[in-house]
Amino acid sequence: MDKRVAVTGMGVLSCIGNDVATFWQNLKAGVCGIDYITEFPTDGFAVKIAGKIHDFHPEDYDIPAPFVRKQAKYTVYAMAAAVQAMRDSGLVSGENIAPEELGTIVSSGVGGFDVIVANVKSLLEEPSGKWVSPLFIPTMIADMASGQIAIRFGAQGTCLNVQTACATSTHSLGEAYRTIRHGYATAMIVGGAEEGAVPIGLAGFANSRALTLEPNPKHASLPFNKDRGGFVMADGAAVLILEEWEHAVARGAHIYAEMVGYGSTCDAHHATAPRPDGSTQSRCMRIALDQAGYDPKKDVLYINAHGTGTHLNDVAETAAIKLALGEEDARRAHISSTKSMHAHMFGATGAAEAIAVVKALEEGIIPPTINLDNPDPECDLDYTPNKAQKVQATIGISNSFGFGGHNGCVAFRKV
Repeated sequence: MDKRVAVTGMGVLSCIGNDVATFWQNLKAGVCGIDYITEFPTDGFAVKIAGKIHDFHPEDYDIPAPFVRKQAKYTVYAMAAAVQAMRDSGLVSGENIAPEELGTIVSSGVGGFDVIVANVKSLLEEPSGKWVSPLFIPTMIADMASGQIAIRFGAQGTCLNVQTACATSTHSLGEAYRTIRHGYATAMIVGGAEEGAVPIGLAGFANSRALTLEPNPKHASLPFNKDRGGFVMADGAAVLILEEWEHAVARGAHIYAEMVGYGSTCDAHHATAPRPDGSTQSRCMRIALDQAGYDPKKDVLYINAHGTGTHLNDVAETAAIKLALGEEDARRAHISSTKSMHAHMFGATGAAEAIAVVKALEEGIIPPTINLDNPDPECDLDYTPNKAQKVQATIGISNSFGFGGHNGCVAFRKV
């Protein structure tokens, strides 16, 4: 028998908050965390804005200084989010859960950009390679966040990294959901982390013409806006604790929401552009909604859209929503893109947006799509423009569509 899956803990780092309470409060208030980059010189860069993490102090999350020195920044971010989520859940390996029943899927779309750049520089300066760090490989690889988090929390169950670009942590959530649902784990530490808003990342994405050239940081991430010109990069980490329902109830855990569905498809169309008609994306959504038992006559639906603010994505996603729901039900759905506030955290985005969905269901509030002052006529659904709305949604889904045609959708039901 398939098992039910509860959300019992959450943690986040972002440009709009380094904990869930701050992150959620700023989403509801429509606060934009995008700003000018001050962490490195941007002279000569076409793009000078990003969503960087500020006021981050690893000691606040009981992360020792030697760990910070030795690890890639994305791993440190992931650990901070995992510490928050595990504290929130109250799970302790060996006390209220067996070590072999606790698993980890905390993924990254890229891995240690900072470590790669530093060691390539060392190699270029000394071609013999003798100054390349012995820690280079075990710190830059994208699975190390999962590994280090498993070590910290004594999680001896399945430990994986899912690497599907922008859909990375959405697929991580989905695979963790399946792991619990089918009885292979009792609880999973799951999410994603990224430090992509660094010089090499900024240059690469900008030169691929994926980033907006808008100079005003507070009016740059424009999902579903006719004036949109691309996405805005950001750093971040987000982790959720998924737990088998009966186990969570038995130990008296606070249950934020129930995870009830997961869809995964591929566009099989283009390396970076989405399938224009939205057909494969819609099937991904439909799989998740069908698993969730979505009934348009009884349920009120919230969709946290992928909503990057690129020319192609927003139109394709609008088409996908209409295909998945039908025109009439699509117009009743409440939709928003929180990337308008926290920008695109790449491998961390899906998990951060899943937290937004869970909080929206819990509190009965739909966060807005800010800066939606000139809607694209081709994007003609209810995208919750500019201000949050009080809506008692019963089901929420989060879409993620990644380079390579990777589509992911996760579904949650209000408790």
